[in-house]
Amino acid sequence: MLVACWSAKGGSGTTTVAAELALVLAPRSPAGVLLADLGGDLPAVLGLPDPVGPGVADWLAARGDDAALDRLAVEATPSLCVLPLGSPSAAAGLDAGDGERLTAALAAHPAAVLDCGPPRAAPGVAAAAMATVSLLVMRPCFLALRRALEAPIRPSRVVLVDEPGHLLRPRHISGELGVPIGARVPWDIGVPRRVDGGLLARGLPRPLARALRGAA
Repeated sequence: MLVACWSAKGGSGTTTVAAELALVLAPRSPAGVLLADLGGDLPAVLGLPDPVGPGVADWLAARGDDAALDRLAVEATPSLCVLPLGSPSAAAGLDAGDGERLTAALAAHPAAVLDCGPPRAAPGVAAAAMATVSLLVMRPCFLALRRALEAPIRPSRVVLVDEPGHLLRPRHISGELGVPIGARVPWDIGVPRRVDGGLLARGLPRPLARALRGAA
């Protein structure tokens, strides 16, 4: 099973949601979870040291086999391993075909989560279109909804980062996109503080973990 997290607009919280979702799923998966990074920020979000050596982009550029991809994984927790992005130069040359190839490799794992990277980047869009579950991460704002409606793909469902102060309601977003709200993630100041302190992998606030359990 591959769960792809993507956004139609920057600043939606996709990387953090992908990390949180993987942390929620990992203890429930007998084989653990593989968390792949097409954005470049997952190790930092999880409080891991800056990766040294090749990553997903280098594996794709070298057209490596699945066993070689597995060897690039870095342990974040006993049940969660991260596949870092790798060198920026290799990442810059990726295209939609690379996203499709990565999706096929990750889908062979019992449980994998992918941060699809920057909005509208070709590899991430291709991966999100092919994933078992495609989760659009967004805040309840009109700009985010407009970008989501313009996106070339439709998600399986939406993970709504329930930031206060917006007029849009979940029913508006679901109705416009024609897909259900899979999770409403409560906006919690404790989350960015955990990220800034490198503490996210040590545990999530209970309301947040509870909200994400049904997303995938």
